[in-house]
Amino acid sequence: MSGGAPKEVFAELTPRFEQKTGNKVTFVYDVLSALRDKIAAGEKADVLVMPVPMLDGYGKDGKVRADSRATFGSVGTSVVVKEGMPQPDISTKEKFRAAMLSARSVVHATPGKTPSGTHMGKVMEQLGIAGEMAKKTVHRPALDGGVQLVADGPAEIGIYPASEVANVKGVAVVGSLPAGIDFNTLYGAAATTDSAASDAATAFVKFMAAPENRGVWKNAGFDPPG
Repeated sequence: MSGGAPKEVFAELTPRFEQKTGNKVTFVYDVLSALRDKIAAGEKADVLVMPVPMLDGYGKDGKVRADSRATFGSVGTSVVVKEGMPQPDISTKEKFRAAMLSARSVVHATPGKTPSGTHMGKVMEQLGIAGEMAKKTVHRPALDGGVQLVADGPAEIGIYPASEVANVKGVAVVGSLPAGIDFNTLYGAAATTDSAASDAATAFVKFMAAPENRGVWKNAGFDPPG
């Protein structure tokens, strides 16, 4: 089970892991709040991939094995527009605020459902523009086609984790959220304590975190852990 941020990395690296080990990996991608609900309802997974604070919680609950844990990297939050369209100035918090107010429409993940969506809800409140933005903001995770709304034109600006927009055709990355409202999520993984494929699960985590695969994470927008 994984949040959406590492999806592109896994798409590239998983075939290599499967060829190397002979194991077959099946993914369940969902927003983190939904993954939390699935786990609480008793759904099983061999590996959990999510922000480190969530993994810490499952570690305290005895649901993941400490000896199988690895940290993959930190992913920032990017602002994107449709490819070929003018790019707003988001170099400072004040200019980002102005860009939001002048935008025709904005899309980002749902507050309370993902870390970046929750953060953006707080940012709009912090900037004093929550009321104005509510009228023209669509809440849709990248996994549910949020970034595609930018590529196709209905949304003028999108705000998502860098890894979810780094290689999407039809969109251009304007840049990261500016200082004062920037947001980074540290991602990691661990094998679950009740996994029926414990060795394979641990091997998957270690393979994804291996130094030789660091370049794939970097290309997808992840900074090295630490």
